[in-house]
Amino acid sequence: MKEQTARPVALVTGSARGIGLDTAKDLSRRGWRTHVVWRNSNREELEERFPGRVHRGDVTSEDDCRRIVSAVLEVDGRLDGVVHAVGDYIAGPLEGMGIEDLRHMMESNTLSAFTLICAVRAQMRKDRGAYIFFGAAGVESLRAREDSGAYFMAKTALLSMVRSVAKEEAPFGVRVNMLSPGLVPHEHASEDTKALASLVPAGRPGRGEDLAHAVAWMLSAEAEHITGQNMDVAGGWML
Repeated sequence: MKEQTARPVALVTGSARGIGLDTAKDLSRRGWRTHVVWRNSNREELEERFPGRVHRGDVTSEDDCRRIVSAVLEVDGRLDGVVHAVGDYIAGPLEGMGIEDLRHMMESNTLSAFTLICAVRAQMRKDRGAYIFFGAAGVESLRAREDSGAYFMAKTALLSMVRSVAKEEAPFGVRVNMLSPGLVPHEHASEDTKALASLVPAGRPGRGEDLAHAVAWMLSAEAEHITGQNMDVAGGWML
């Protein structure tokens, strides 16, 4: 029983697929008691991998966030790490965007993070936990984006929020950081995206495990003096 109690507890949102799922699986392999969240798919697979720690919900909903956090605490009684891997992407120039597109980008990438923070803040202060949010490589450069202006608007706002929350939470021993992936092709990636992979300075595109390993390090005691930072995990993409 002591060994079980000593194992840290993580909540990974956006963990039904992609980087979120890779992160959840990696933390679980490292001994974390990992809770995952799904919204539309993959429940059976998740139940097999994370038995008793699978939650359905929409993290843009305050009620769902509070319910998910309560369920995590009911099972494991504490929370040491929160990894927020939610954030939709819409490509195209701003000229072709409607207000609903912009609203969706902000709600999915930025407001969802704030909603989750509000639901979990008290417990994270109690357990002196750490947050990880996902940005986008090059977000700090504030460059014009021809094909992803709405997405980078949302990620820039998220970075500003991460740093503000980091300063607010530091007196409570809570760390708040961002990891920013570069080009990480997935099964539904366009041919244009796949073609760009050859331009990554490191010689290959990113993989989910690259981010997962960075998350594990950032949550570890080795990074206990790091907060309010954004680290590109991108193989030099967007330098």
